[in-house]
Amino acid sequence: EGAFVYLALVGNVADSSGLLASLWKEYGQADARWLYFDPNLVAVELLTVFLDGSLALFLVYAIVKEKCYRHFIQITLCVCELYGGWMTFSPEWLTGSPNLNTSNWLYFWVYLVFFNGVWVLAPGLLLYQSWVELRKMHDRETCLGKKLH
Repeated sequence: EGAFVYLALVGNVADSSGLLASLWKEYGQADARWLYFDPNLVAVELLTVFLDGSLALFLVYAIVKEKCYRHFIQITLCVCELYGGWMTFSPEWLTGSPNLNTSNWLYFWVYLVFFNGVWVLAPGLLLYQSWVELRKMHDRETCLGKKLH
């Protein structure tokens, strides 16, 4: 998304060249908002690049170093990602999806459903993982507290 933000802020994807621009141009065949400056998308992607990107790096550190705040960061990042996805697509759905190419099988099922579904499935699974781990910690604390009394 960093390349998209850069291209959107200095011009637009449609008029840009290079490998990253060509990738966004291809995705723009499924969702035309990515070809030109869409303020909603750019605003969401600015948060994704800077906030979520920083949180992701911090999360990797927390996982590797087994920090106690790992699940707090993981939950925060997952919620940010799910909210960002919602804010990317809900305005489009509310206006009848005029920029989404739903008539082409590849663009609809692969680009829009599958690729964007990964950004729902992965945070959903990580939220579940955090829930399970926090639940285990709670149960251990509860059992330990009962044994001490």
